[in-house]
Amino acid sequence: MAPVVAAAAALAATAYVGLVDPNQPGHYPLCPTKVLTGLDCPFCGGLRATHSLARGDIGSAVDHNALVTLVVVPILLVLWLVWIRRAWAGTTPAPRTEPSRLQPVLLWSALALMVAFTVVRNVDAVPALAWLGSSA
Repeated sequence: MAPVVAAAAALAATAYVGLVDPNQPGHYPLCPTKVLTGLDCPFCGGLRATHSLARGDIGSAVDHNALVTLVVVPILLVLWLVWIRRAWAGTTPAPRTEPSRLQPVLLWSALALMVAFTVVRNVDAVPALAWLGSSA
């Protein structure tokens, strides 16, 4: 039941973002990182990317935020599908007494990806990658 409720909430939020254009000022709060530093954070443009995805415009979604469009959304979908499968089968993972060896690797990899994406989208010296930083 919980995965269905989570999916309904995500769909409702996505529908709202699809209907209320984040490109129009005043509808959503500003990114604190962008306001304080002038730099795009890894998720700057994420609302605009979600708006574009909700309207079926994948090209614009990638243009607004490639990380959200190509990495975050697919990972969230896969995690939700795993959750649904486990809920349907009635299985839950056994509690662990010690953390998996893979967890720190995934965490550090995600952090490195976010840092690299942030640097690339804020550096104008790489014209071929300029589309990654076009979230403003």
